[in-house]
Amino acid sequence: MKKIIYTWIAAGALLLGSCNSDDNNTSPEGEIPQPDSPTAASLLLNSIAADGGTPYDVDNPALSFTEAQNVFLPSILGIDFRVDRNVVPAGPTARFPMFQGWETLPNGDRREGYYVITEASDSDLATELGVIYAPRMAEAIGSGGEQNSEWTEDGRLIFEGSVDFSPTRDLTAGGASPDGALVGFPPAQVIPGAVADANWSSYVVLPDTNIVINAQLVANSTGIHDRIPHPDGNTQAQEDDLNNPNLAIDQASVVMQLLDGWHAGQPYYFHIVTDTSDPAPAAIELGVFAPRLNNLPAFGLFPGGSMLPFSPTANGRTFDNGDGLGVQGLNTASLSDRQVQDPTNTFPIDPSDTRYAPMWDAHITEFTVPEAERPILTSFEQINDLLDQGILIPFRGNANASPLANSLSNSLTATGAIINCPVITQPDASVIGTQIGLPRNQ
Repeated sequence: MKKIIYTWIAAGALLLGSCNSDDNNTSPEGEIPQPDSPTAASLLLNSIAADGGTPYDVDNPALSFTEAQNVFLPSILGIDFRVDRNVVPAGPTARFPMFQGWETLPNGDRREGYYVITEASDSDLATELGVIYAPRMAEAIGSGGEQNSEWTEDGRLIFEGSVDFSPTRDLTAGGASPDGALVGFPPAQVIPGAVADANWSSYVVLPDTNIVINAQLVANSTGIHDRIPHPDGNTQAQEDDLNNPNLAIDQASVVMQLLDGWHAGQPYYFHIVTDTSDPAPAAIELGVFAPRLNNLPAFGLFPGGSMLPFSPTANGRTFDNGDGLGVQGLNTASLSDRQVQDPTNTFPIDPSDTRYAPMWDAHITEFTVPEAERPILTSFEQINDLLDQGILIPFRGNANASPLANSLSNSLTATGAIINCPVITQPDASVIGTQIGLPRNQ
């Protein structure tokens, strides 16, 4: 893997150049200053340029998005909105700026890792990096669900933990429950395609700050993230293939597959899945199993804590009944082949709301009616109405037997699983089938 090495002089020039505007940012002679948030943005953006990529420029962004495109991440380099898998095997994708940093292995050694940043808890930093402002992420500090970081001499982040991308993902769908209501989900067996160590969390606290970024590893010497699709749809070739052209280390960019979802009665709530606190959703949605996320505060709470409730359904519709809304459910995703069918979960708010957070606390529902009578769940208002009618119930496998302080629903209960789902865009239907920017590495 390509490794960019700076000289001490270049590193010092980079740091000094980024600090000249701050008269209070001084340090003893010979020491590297620990940057505050504006300098952190400069270091990160400069690293993108040094690696051959396109750093985001808030004053002159590479892309200008329309209201219909409704893109929440202004630093995105391109989006392919084509959803027909007969034309594009991976479905919709987005191309992200990619940063090089260092993981810390359990034995203390360090390893190069590549990551994307999608959110920041500080408004100024979010603006400068072109990512989503998500202030509730700061609630993770001190919980044990976050990880700390430090800077190298050349302005790269060193993470406390690491991710192993080498496992081969496997999922065996579950059989029917005794009452026949559940088929496929919960799975009979899951093997996540990537596993983080006990120190890894995507909620990363920047050095000497109270600022949290959502930084997701996508590649290292052990392989690549399972959400990086192979261009020709060859899922076997995709597995841990460092030569996959959708991973472009020399361009500091990576292409990742988007998942669909529903929000406010509208489809195309496009997001990525990066890591999860539970092996089952990690295997179903091609994420990293990261057990440290279990320490984030707090299950079932909203707007308190650092997470945001969302609602998958355990036993949604597995066939299209002709209404044009398709299929839905963790059962449908568990029964389908890899990357063919997403659960198309239901979400309550989008990143334009400052209550948004990228860590979603799963509140799974379960239908009590025959499959032919199950509607597609498109909004939290609909879910709450169906819960009141008894057509839906909280999933019997949810960890919390009663609702907690969740202002989005009086009936939903928390499953005890967290999924990191940064939301990228929710376009109008008129945008579907188009492309913007440079959706592929060049």
